[in-house]
Amino acid sequence: MLSRSAVVKLKAILIIDLIIIGAAAGAYFYLQNQGVLTNAAKPAKFTMINLTIDPPQTHVGEAIQISVNLTNIGDLEGNQTVNLDINNALKDSTNVTLVGNSSQIVAFTDVETTEGTYNVTVGALTGTFLLKPAPPETSSIILSNILVNPYEIWANENSTVTATAENHSTEPDKLTVRMMIDDVLVATQVISLNASESQTVTFVVNASSAALGRHTLKMNTLTGSFTIVKTGYHTLTINRTGSGSTSLPFTLDGTNHQTPYQELIPVGEYSISMPDPFSVGTGVLAFTTWNDGVTSATRTFNLEGRMILVVTYTLISGYASCPSLYIWNGTGYSYVTDVSNPGWLGYIGYINSDGTIVNSGGNPWDYVKLDNSIIKTNNGNFDMTLSQQWDELYYLDSAYMLVVDHPIGTDAYTSMTNYLNKGSTGQIYTVSNGTLLSPVSAINEKGQNVLPQISQKDGVYTPGINGVASTQWNNISLNKLTLDLGNLSSAPQIKLVITGMVDWGPADTYYSWINMFKEAAAKGLVPNGTAITPASTMEVRDANGHWLPVSQDKQIPLPSDYNARTFTVNMTGLFPANVSDYQVRFTNFWNVTYDYIGIDTTAQQTTNIQKLTPSSATLSQFWDTKSTSSGTFTRYGDVTPLLQNADDMFVIGRQGDQVNMQFSTANLSAPVAGMERDYFFVVACWFKDPPGAWGYGFGFTVNPMPFMAMSGFPYPTSESYPYDAAHLAYIEQYNTRIIPPP
Repeated sequence: MLSRSAVVKLKAILIIDLIIIGAAAGAYFYLQNQGVLTNAAKPAKFTMINLTIDPPQTHVGEAIQISVNLTNIGDLEGNQTVNLDINNALKDSTNVTLVGNSSQIVAFTDVETTEGTYNVTVGALTGTFLLKPAPPETSSIILSNILVNPYEIWANENSTVTATAENHSTEPDKLTVRMMIDDVLVATQVISLNASESQTVTFVVNASSAALGRHTLKMNTLTGSFTIVKTGYHTLTINRTGSGSTSLPFTLDGTNHQTPYQELIPVGEYSISMPDPFSVGTGVLAFTTWNDGVTSATRTFNLEGRMILVVTYTLISGYASCPSLYIWNGTGYSYVTDVSNPGWLGYIGYINSDGTIVNSGGNPWDYVKLDNSIIKTNNGNFDMTLSQQWDELYYLDSAYMLVVDHPIGTDAYTSMTNYLNKGSTGQIYTVSNGTLLSPVSAINEKGQNVLPQISQKDGVYTPGINGVASTQWNNISLNKLTLDLGNLSSAPQIKLVITGMVDWGPADTYYSWINMFKEAAAKGLVPNGTAITPASTMEVRDANGHWLPVSQDKQIPLPSDYNARTFTVNMTGLFPANVSDYQVRFTNFWNVTYDYIGIDTTAQQTTNIQKLTPSSATLSQFWDTKSTSSGTFTRYGDVTPLLQNADDMFVIGRQGDQVNMQFSTANLSAPVAGMERDYFFVVACWFKDPPGAWGYGFGFTVNPMPFMAMSGFPYPTSESYPYDAAHLAYIEQYNTRIIPPP
């Protein structure tokens, strides 16, 4: 039996327990009312540990793997945003969902293109990695023939970039291939190839984050581009083989346009109609076919992507050829002229008594003055394209711009290249931009007064004759123009400003003319060294009335064909002493006609000349061709190094190929006070016609290749293209686009 004190103690204990239980119950109900149960699942809570940077030290352009271990230490599922900061700037971010009490490795890939130490921050974790300069590429694997398909896309569409990789060594090798968009590295691949093995390298690029317009691509040394255009639209380009001062008219859905035509238009069906035949001034063209094989001058087509339609015409009469120059005008490309008339391969020097024909001459240099009202910069560059539209081969050796500042009140022109001379002979001359003197008289080979035709630049040309129209091989009718310049004895300098062009005539007449000499040689009638197509000559008359030829380095050039150009001829010091009647005579075998000839007697002014070489140059295919040309052509892609110098290392192309060139203005100084500016395009380019269309004595193939030091083309067996180590390396690296004979 419990004592009284024990009962009291027990009651006290029970009271305390009840108090504790009551307090606990009160706390329970309080927490329940607040929405929290002390015995419920814990909410999501995230921790990050183990920041890993792999590798901590590597080379510029190599990928860095950065990872952390993310853990949800709560019981409930939750989301966590993980940010990657590089050098205190957000570089990447990802959102991770984890169930309670689980972990996940969160990984990032970072590629940097500048050497140095980089600070990495992920959450509260920090680390660093070091990038060293990339080692020189020593791989024997060569990339070529970069292709971008499609070139023109809409936002959020993909474009596939491919190139051919080939191992040129006798041992297995590997190559790291880097893909960059607008100079930002976006992907890399490491390829391994056995000896002489090749494969296609492929990258898929997406336009989701890029703006409308053109974007550059680089796959190692190869360059390309793609363009993002307005959704629902694509670019339509209409052009024809060959170009000229006269555009080709056509109708598109009944609306009149002219070539070259390029416009961004809605997708859909269109109808187009081309003229047939059509005169281009120096020749008459007849419609032949479209580049996609359609043989009707009027047709319909569906525009579903970027589309290029090129119409081919057959030359019925007259002549036109050479690569065509286009410049960026602010909204598109404007045709300028066809270039490199003296670079034609096949100039005939003479025939010997045994009937052998000796070729001589040929000079690839040409100088083109650009229209100030047309040329504009494009993203800080002068933007130009050489497009091969006629069925010819070309060998583009060098290209650059001359930016010429000259005193206000003067004009600047260049001299033209004589095809018998060698090297770059163009000189910049200043002339007054006021009224030039007019010759006292101008008489042609028929005794006709042609002074009205040359007194002003109005598109009215002197009448001329062509030597191939002569009826006898030993009685050539030559094109002559005799000018009386008046008394210029007090003139500080004498410069002729000439606008003219040459009309070669049809090729069949040319072959008939050559055959006349060969038939005469077979009969023993032809002396050694008989000229078949005599070179142009310029003569001055002495005080006794005798005509004296000027030295070869001062000789009159053949002007450009098909599209008239204005150029200067410096006659200072060429006239004999003691003459008061300054007379000069031009003699041409070909039909050279003149629109304007003026006389400038002002002294040469000081000029400031800046030279711009291409900051980038890309060879690509503009349209498919049915040309029969064959051989080992230059692979598509970056050809910038080939155009920096005239060194017989060519960009070799054919019909349908084009070279786009960018000339950076970043280091171009502005004209000083009192000076104004002109622009000139300078190019060294050979070109070769197919046999039967002026090409004589050689096939329509890449080889044999021309070279500056050759005596003529075709050249004798005693001469050879320079197959030294440097030129062999150039051929192996660049000329890998093999097109077999048809």
